[in-house]
Amino acid sequence: MSAEASAPTVITTDTVRELLSDRKIFPGVPDDLGEDAELVLDSLGLVWLLHVVEERYGLVVEPGDDDIAQLTSLRRLTEFLSAARPEAAEGGGPVDR
Repeated sequence: MSAEASAPTVITTDTVRELLSDRKIFPGVPDDLGEDAELVLDSLGLVWLLHVVEERYGLVVEPGDDDIAQLTSLRRLTEFLSAARPEAAEGGGPVDR
């Protein structure tokens, strides 16, 4: 089964919340994190999150500094990942912002 075949149609806040549930990587993220609650990811956490997104969903995302500065809530992180899905990006390749 390819990563493309297992990819969800839409990356939802629940999808991202589940990705952030690994307490070894994201010890400070509560299970009931609100969509607009402040979220601060350190660089290791962000790299790990993007690695897991690539492994599970075949989605390669390379956020720029401006993108990283905007990833301050579950909602914003979800919107960023959703916009980076191949169907959302023109040409279907990795998103380079």
